[in-house]
Amino acid sequence: MRAGITSWLHSWKRRDAQDARDTAQGFAPEIPFFAVGDIHGCAALLDTMLQQFDVAATGEEVCVFLGDYIDRGPEARDVLSRLFDLCQGHPDKVVCLMGNHERMMLDFIDDPAGGGLHWLQNGGLETLKSFGVLAGTHTLDSSTCIGLANDLEAAMPLGMQGWLRDLPLQWSSGNMHCVHAAMSPMRAPHAQRAQTLLWGHPNFLNTARDDACIVVHGHTIVKQASLAPSRISLDTGAYRTGRLSAARISQGACQFFEAHP
Repeated sequence: MRAGITSWLHSWKRRDAQDARDTAQGFAPEIPFFAVGDIHGCAALLDTMLQQFDVAATGEEVCVFLGDYIDRGPEARDVLSRLFDLCQGHPDKVVCLMGNHERMMLDFIDDPAGGGLHWLQNGGLETLKSFGVLAGTHTLDSSTCIGLANDLEAAMPLGMQGWLRDLPLQWSSGNMHCVHAAMSPMRAPHAQRAQTLLWGHPNFLNTARDDACIVVHGHTIVKQASLAPSRISLDTGAYRTGRLSAARISQGACQFFEAHP
């Protein structure tokens, strides 16, 4: 099937539709922006999405990627290379946030004989393979993990690792706050813990904020990109479903996009 993209404004049951309209009416970014959900090594879907909104050609919009660019899907290197190039070429138009999978990969590089195995068991092997680093069938002991980390560092293009280490944990415009996983509903946006922003919070999905702030996030897979009181969810499980979701957010409005095979 030919690659494609759809754009829509969700249709809800009457009560949910009213809730969504009420939520969107509270959107007050300083500038309109795009937010893109978890890519997880799906470079073809990323390319299809980028055809819909050419970063270089957009007006004042910023394009914010919400993290988890690697692991599970087979094309992590290609995804990182595209995003790295976009950030270098358009630093005022492109923001890439750090996700927990980028954090795990960096932790693996820093301490492969310690916590490194956790990353390899959560999609890291696919990312290594995309860089031409093969774990083979050997036991993943400390010595093997150190060798894999060295090979991964050597395979990364110049500057990529430094770029990954400098990825921010959040980006804000007006009352809109983009993060990878979550924000604590009880803390101000500027007072969030890094662990929460990367890994989530137990009350995030069931407790609305009371400060008019809206959180745009990925990390938690949803059936369809959607609005909820004080948040927008954009992770539709690209590596599993073949659907990558994004949203264009502006004053009082949210339009969803979906790239698919």
